[in-house]
Amino acid sequence: MSAEYLPPTGHPAIDYAELTGAARALIDGESDRVANAANLSALVYQALPQVNWVGFYFFDGHELVVGPFQGKPACVRIPLDRGVCGAAARTRITQRVADVHAVPDHIACDADSRSEIVVPLVHHGELIGVFDLDSPVTHRFGADDQAGLESIAETFLASLG
Repeated sequence: MSAEYLPPTGHPAIDYAELTGAARALIDGESDRVANAANLSALVYQALPQVNWVGFYFFDGHELVVGPFQGKPACVRIPLDRGVCGAAARTRITQRVADVHAVPDHIACDADSRSEIVVPLVHHGELIGVFDLDSPVTHRFGADDQAGLESIAETFLASLG
């Protein structure tokens, strides 16, 4: 990762191929979703600049329930009809929000968060949960971040068997 190149978002370009490789190596041979979510949250939190929350919410059949994460304490339960996480779970489409304050039903677990990306976790057609990242900077997450984080989410899902 070179700090020399600063893309329009203002943070150094991330080598997501390298980060995904590190994620694969970290969870290789482990199928426990809590252990893998914990390690992937820590890995991504340490690797990405300008993030203040990285973690997982798991779907319990009715709503999203907080799982392993890095950052400030989080909202414990999120209904599927509210917020960016709920939208990602409901639509099963990655949600990339440049300014969370512009989203009417945004759930502000951390008042410092300004942008967010949420990747739905769907395994064999079943909603497992979401992979959620927040940043204190608006417009933090671009298309390259989305592709890279979706790849890391796929690595997590592959570990489930």
